[in-house]
This record gives sequence, structure tokens and C-alpha cells, in this order.
Amino acid sequence: MSDEFRILFVADVVGHPGRDAVKALLPGLKKELAADLAIVNGENAAGGFGLTAKIAAELKTAGADVITTGNHVFAQKEFVPELPHLERVLRPANYPPAAPGTGSCVVEAAGQQVLVMNLMGRIFTAENLDDPFRTADAILAANPGPRIVFCDMHAETTSEKTAMGWHLDGRASAVVGTHTHIPTADARVLPGGTAYVTDVGMVGPRDSCIGMDKDVVLQRFLTGVPNRFVVASGPVTFNSVLVTISGSTGRATSIQRIDREHV
Repeated sequence: MSDEFRILFVADVVGHPGRDAVKALLPGLKKELAADLAIVNGENAAGGFGLTAKIAAELKTAGADVITTGNHVFAQKEFVPELPHLERVLRPANYPPAAPGTGSCVVEAAGQQVLVMNLMGRIFTAENLDDPFRTADAILAANPGPRIVFCDMHAETTSEKTAMGWHLDGRASAVVGTHTHIPTADARVLPGGTAYVTDVGMVGPRDSCIGMDKDVVLQRFLTGVPNRFVVASGPVTFNSVLVTISGSTGRATSIQRIDREHV
């Protein structure tokens, strides 16, 4: 019996185009790649900003086993009372304790227990967050059982995400960065056995400004006048990574980019 455990992580899903791409591609990719677990960042799935219970159900039906989020998690007001009732839908764990929802969960798949944690950086994002590094330590201390540990580090700066990778090297199976919607070329396994990439990218319109209509964004830059961003249209970039982990040790053996396009 193979000792390999495979996690497919799908980058930030942007609006209706991103959701359509997930529905079209994720079921087939899970089979093609023999993924034991699929984790999807749904941070921008509702019109480009936030998530709803209905959309979370859509993503789960398409194959998402766990949904992570980020700084837009509460952008849709209806989601605030919905989140505490949703299983395996996470908000960043370093939100204040009184915030709705939870930032980690333990999932069973292919005979393995997997601890999934969702963290958010503080640089250029939100000042009222707790320290993500100490939060990660606390989650690990509270969940000593699972050997496989996966972390979605949702942050603006490359330095903060890289620092989390090193902080958890040897203690997490994977630390993947989200938020910028721009994929980075640094996917690798760190010396302690932690798979790492600074940013996975997005599942959103290719010909856009990080998923938003490029003309609307340009007008804001050119005029300085605030305007309402809208999700772009056209072909969709599907960015993801496949992490292969030893089930007996919890150490990653590989991380590879899985990039597709949906028209």
C-alpha cells in the first residue's frame, strides 16, 4: 500500500468565472492527480469579495473538502451569522477570539488525519489581528495527533509568508501563500520537509488586474477617483499546487504547480 498522501490546493477563487472554472476542472483534476484531499481558498468567490454559505456549498459540491479564506471573509454581511454553522469552512485563525467561525479543523481522508489551518499576515492587511506565528504554535500544541499539517498563509508581503514557511518548517507538511493572485516561481520542499510556495495565484479571469476588470482598475489609477471594482470576464486562469506527503512521517516529498485554463 502506498504511503503517499496527496493534497490539491486551489488558489483564490474570484467571482462567478472562478466558480465556474472550479466546477468544470476540479472534479477531473482530483481524479487525474489522485488527490486525497482538495483545499480551496474561497476568499473572493462572492462577486470578488468574500463568501456565502450558498457559494461554499457550490465549492464543496465541486470537490472542495476544506475551504479557506482571508481578509475578505466577512465582506458579505450575510456570511457573518452563517459561518459558525458551516463545517470545514475556515476564517483566519488569528482573528480575535470573538470573531465568528474557526481557523483550523481536522479532516479524515484516505486513512489519515489532516490538520488544516488558515492564517493571515498583518503587514498591509489588518492591524487588529493576533500574531499569526504564535497562533500557529498554539494550533499545533492543541492538535498533537495529526502528522499531516497544511497551512494557508493569506498575506500581502512575500517576507511574511516566507517567514511563516521557515517558522513551520519541519512542523507542517505544507505552507502555501495566498492573497496576491499572482503565482510565484519558488515552489520547493524546505530542508525540514515542509512544502512551500509564496503565492499559489488565483482562479480568475486571465485578462484582468488580479481578477478585476482592467479598465475599471486603470481608471482608478489614472484619475485617483474611487470606483466600484467588478470581476472581469473572459478565459479563466486556474492556479493550484499538488503536494505529495509521506503519510508515515508527515513530511512533504514534492510540490508541483498545476496550472490550467478554462474558457
